[in-house]
Amino acid sequence: MEQFLRDFSSFVWGLPLLILLVGGGLYLLLLSRFLPFRYLGHALQVLRGKYDNPNDSGQISHFQALTTALSATVGMGNIAGVAVAISIGGPGAIFWMWISAIIGMSTKFFTSALAIMYRGKDGAGVLQGGPMYFIVEGLGKAWKPLAVLFSVCGLVGALPIFNVNQMTQAINDILLEPRGIAVGFKTNIIIGLVLVVLTGVVILGGLKRISRTASKLVPAMVVLYFVSVLVILVKNMDVIPYYMALIFEDAFDGSLFKADCFLGGSLGGIILLGIRRGTFSNEAGIGTAPMAHGAAKTNEPIREGLVAMLGPAIDTLVVCTLTALAILVTGVWETTDTNGVSLTASAFADAMPDFGTYVLLLCIAVFSLSSLFSYAYYGTKCMSFLFGDRHKHYYNYIYIVSIVLGATTTLSMMINLIDGFFALMAIPTMTATLIMAPRVTKEIKAYFRRMNANT
Repeated sequence: MEQFLRDFSSFVWGLPLLILLVGGGLYLLLLSRFLPFRYLGHALQVLRGKYDNPNDSGQISHFQALTTALSATVGMGNIAGVAVAISIGGPGAIFWMWISAIIGMSTKFFTSALAIMYRGKDGAGVLQGGPMYFIVEGLGKAWKPLAVLFSVCGLVGALPIFNVNQMTQAINDILLEPRGIAVGFKTNIIIGLVLVVLTGVVILGGLKRISRTASKLVPAMVVLYFVSVLVILVKNMDVIPYYMALIFEDAFDGSLFKADCFLGGSLGGIILLGIRRGTFSNEAGIGTAPMAHGAAKTNEPIREGLVAMLGPAIDTLVVCTLTALAILVTGVWETTDTNGVSLTASAFADAMPDFGTYVLLLCIAVFSLSSLFSYAYYGTKCMSFLFGDRHKHYYNYIYIVSIVLGATTTLSMMINLIDGFFALMAIPTMTATLIMAPRVTKEIKAYFRRMNANT
């Protein structure tokens, strides 16, 4: 099974998908004339609620939509995913994660704007957004098979098994083993069951409870994580310039790459690794975030697109870079064979021997739990689209059972399974977005005309 999932993930993450995600994202960036970077100030004003209208359609605020989307992306992709990228590809993989984030800002802008432009109604008559809805509403019923493909893949892609797997590993490494407690299948099952209870309490309360919880937890943990890594960087300030230079040098060298080559060489392999880990981290082009942003209380698609584009900047350019520098400047990436979250924990233990790992464990716990809440929402939306609103609650039970599965399986199996289905979700999302992108640019012009007329 492990070999099958590895082969499956490698197959779907081939050159065609790389062209679709990177080439498509670059096309969107040029088509929008670099809009994500020109209107960052306006995006922050929208996020702060300056343009909120209580009479607009939707269920949650701009801020709640962003934090719900971020609670899914700011998590194990930033802490464990970055560690995986460095341990396999070396420091150069981080450069390609940055590239994926810069391109991903434009992708997220377009996909989330479309999620508001072409909202549909579920079986209960509630307005819903997301790739499955903008495919059908924007392209017509003939394109429904593409929406079905996204939703079917979303049922698997939204499962929490990678997050749970890495959280279990963190609890074992940081909390249990140092106290002489033997870890194994039994302790993993217990951890899984505790997570089942905590997750069940929140996800069975629906989107509003999920978004309220995420809007409280995520900002506080990002600040705590930022401060913690800042302590590590201050202690190792003398080597930061060296490692920043190494990230750029190794990005075009690939000599530290330790996996299968791509397009005939290790440089191709490191580019693909960075794009994969970056996409796993910020989910730009995958189609998950538009499901959260599609529920935002707004009638202006461009506003929600501008808010959504902040996601990859916060997630990859800030949080992932912090993790990468913590791992690099402490030197643990060269002195230990550990991978995933254990490598990040080694960096925190090296810089803050007495309490560093406990701070990391707290961040991991909150990031993982918030991710569990958001992914459950994404999965129920896919279930609702496929089988009707009356049956969406069944997904929560499948989801809860999968938490136990994630706690008791290996890292490589989980990361390859989710990677593979993320790739399949990107195909319908990016295809529909590229077809409808000119409609978004038309809406951009109309939106800023209206804004200028009102000032």
